[in-house]
Amino acid sequence: MRIAQVAPLFEAVPPKLYGGSERVVSNLTEALVKMGHEVTLFASGDSETSAKLDAPWPRALRLDPDIRDWVATYQLLVEYVYRKRHQFDVMHFHIDYFPNSLFSRQEVPFVTTLHGRLDLAEFAAIYGMFPDVPLVSISNSQRKPVPDLGWTATVLHGIPTDLLRPPAGEGKGDEKGEYFAFLGRISPEKGIERAIRIAAACNMRLKVAAKVDKADADYFKESVEPLLANAHVEFIGEINDSQKSDFLGRAKATMFAIDWPEPFGLVMIESMACGTPVIAMRRGSVPEVMDHGITGFIVENVEEAIAACGRLGELDRKKVRAQFEKRFSSERMAQDYVNVYQKLIDAKRKAAA
Repeated sequence: MRIAQVAPLFEAVPPKLYGGSERVVSNLTEALVKMGHEVTLFASGDSETSAKLDAPWPRALRLDPDIRDWVATYQLLVEYVYRKRHQFDVMHFHIDYFPNSLFSRQEVPFVTTLHGRLDLAEFAAIYGMFPDVPLVSISNSQRKPVPDLGWTATVLHGIPTDLLRPPAGEGKGDEKGEYFAFLGRISPEKGIERAIRIAAACNMRLKVAAKVDKADADYFKESVEPLLANAHVEFIGEINDSQKSDFLGRAKATMFAIDWPEPFGLVMIESMACGTPVIAMRRGSVPEVMDHGITGFIVENVEEAIAACGRLGELDRKKVRAQFEKRFSSERMAQDYVNVYQKLIDAKRKAAA
């Protein structure tokens, strides 16, 4: 197939540090190329890929101090791809609702994967304008606020099986790590304060490798920074993929103490890839991603999380890794998407016949 992957412009593909959607687009693109498909990646010019890179903007928006109106760059991106649409059998967007109006009025099959939360009133309104646009959800839970759209599939994320690995000597949960890990982004909904409380109650160190967005700077300064003075908390900051195997793999567990309807939660499968169990709140996609009692424990509150910490020795880290390989490889994700593409192509051909 001739496939267009249209990525967000906020981060490079793959992102240098934090960045969920762009990392998924990279994993998918590389897996599709390995499968033999002809893939063009529309992304910022500082991206790296084995596909053909076609860059409508020279650098990631987060790194471009001259950008004051990011919507203008997305309008440019949509028009840029539209003018090249006939080069492809199918186009796959990762930029929310931006392609809907223009691409609904042309003949090349397209689909959009929605990567974020959908429980906002304005999202229901804009997506409701285009009820037949083909959409892919990244968990069934993500669909709940807007169930009556053009959902064509749910495709769980995947990562390359050789990207992250357990450090040498992995075994039972009580044989690994003298700390809990927190990875991702500092914000109220990501549960950093909960994670600190849980670690303290379990008499464990908490290492925090996380990004602080501008939007969360005040929250970090007022609510989180004072907690970092605790002896059991170590704030590391953002880390890259090459650092994750060691950071996650040497932890006793990864804390996923969220308090929002998480659409997927890439951190969970990154931890599993390293053989490290996850203690996760039952929110959003968590029950779809986690296998309770195998890859970690799903809990309802802080008290249950503290109790689960005492059960980590029951888990076999080799089985954590095995479950990751079974369910969350980028190869499996790519094949799921190829099935979606073929379904859309076949439907378009049938309609034209």
